[in-house]
Amino acid sequence: MTDDEVPKMSPLCQAVTREGKTVQIEIYEDGNGKWILEAVDEYNNSTVWDDPFETDQAALSEALKTIKEEGIESLIGKPCNVVHLHH
Repeated sequence: MTDDEVPKMSPLCQAVTREGKTVQIEIYEDGNGKWILEAVDEYNNSTVWDDPFETDQAALSEALKTIKEEGIESLIGKPCNVVHLHH
């Protein structure tokens, strides 16, 4: 894929909210006929699954299964602008 090409996004991309928290499920083609699954949280942290999926539906199913089994918190990172002060 060149820099000019935009990956084809799945129509199954969606925001998922559980327990008052939301992640954006992004599913897009990898350029080889498979689908990449990524979850982006409210702080713009990204979780990308290592292996591509055969179909966009399989990717969505895996994301929803992860949220159901591990909780939405498992896909949410820390705010990137947090300052830790040590006294």
